[in-house]
Amino acid sequence: MSIGENTIALRKEIPEQLTLVAVSKTKSNEEIMEAYQSGQRVFGENKIQEMSAKYEALPKDIQWHMIGHVQSNKVKYMAPFVDLIHGVDRSKLLREIDKQALKNNRIIDCLLQIHIAQESTKFGFSESEITEALDLAGTLNNVRVVGLMGMATFTENTQQITEEFKGLKRLFDQLKPQQPQFSVLSMGMSGDYPLAIAQGSNMIRVGSKIFGARNY
Repeated sequence: MSIGENTIALRKEIPEQLTLVAVSKTKSNEEIMEAYQSGQRVFGENKIQEMSAKYEALPKDIQWHMIGHVQSNKVKYMAPFVDLIHGVDRSKLLREIDKQALKNNRIIDCLLQIHIAQESTKFGFSESEITEALDLAGTLNNVRVVGLMGMATFTENTQQITEEFKGLKRLFDQLKPQQPQFSVLSMGMSGDYPLAIAQGSNMIRVGSKIFGARNY
């Protein structure tokens, strides 16, 4: 199947109100346009310079999501256009996004990344650090924290993945009464998105099911 057919098939499979982020990192503009022509408008990149180049070259109604680990010194390159930053994992980064958003006269939407996996290699706030991060965000005028993001452990154990997603949904529900702007729970990728959707995810990040295997 073509990229366009893959995109259409995936959209039919998932709930209508769920946001599909097509993970286009390492993919060419031509490949992105194939997905675009099938109706896809939200694309995720993990390298800021690559995303900036694609933003310049591709249609302006594309929403660009930064889904990778963000280096503070590169925020300025995406601040003029980025639609959502998924992986805000430290307070220093929140401050930098606010600073660069102000320079561009924008309010930038962000998700706080929560560390839910068993692997120490994954980034994110612990549950105990979240209140502090949200208190800080409340003092910043050019950042809007619109929800949470988490990545489950890379394992075949579906019970473990389900429990990790369930915990993140529980945290989201606990925080939402004090954070009325919360609308996004981003969890689930190509390998585990059905489990994430079952636990209440409303945004998934899928690459290989759309674009095929990635060549590095």
